[in-house]
Amino acid sequence: MIELIKKTLLTGVGFALLTKDKAEEMAKEIASQAKFSEQEGKEFVDSLMAQSEKARGDFQAKVEETVQATLKKLNLATRAEVDALNAQIAELKAKQVESPT
Repeated sequence: MIELIKKTLLTGVGFALLTKDKAEEMAKEIASQAKFSEQEGKEFVDSLMAQSEKARGDFQAKVEETVQATLKKLNLATRAEVDALNAQIAELKAKQVESPT
C-alpha cells in the first residue's frame, strides 16, 4: 500500500515541482492518515523528500537538455560564441586604434 502511494505521488512532474514545504506537508499528512509510528512517518517523509529532490533534479536536467537541443536546431549562437565574437571585435578595434590607416 505504501509503495503504491509513493509511486502515485512521484508519478509525473507534479511532485517534482512541489515546493519542499508543500511536499513535506503532503507526506506528513499521508503518514498521519496511514497511522504510521513516529519513526515510520519520519522514514516515509525522508524517503519522499529524497525522491522529490531526485525527481526535481531529473526534471531540471531534462528541461536543460531540451532547451539545448532546441537551440541547436534553431542554429542560434551560444553565449560563449557571442562572447568570443565580442572579444575578437574588441581586439580588432584595439589594433585599429593602435595602427590607424
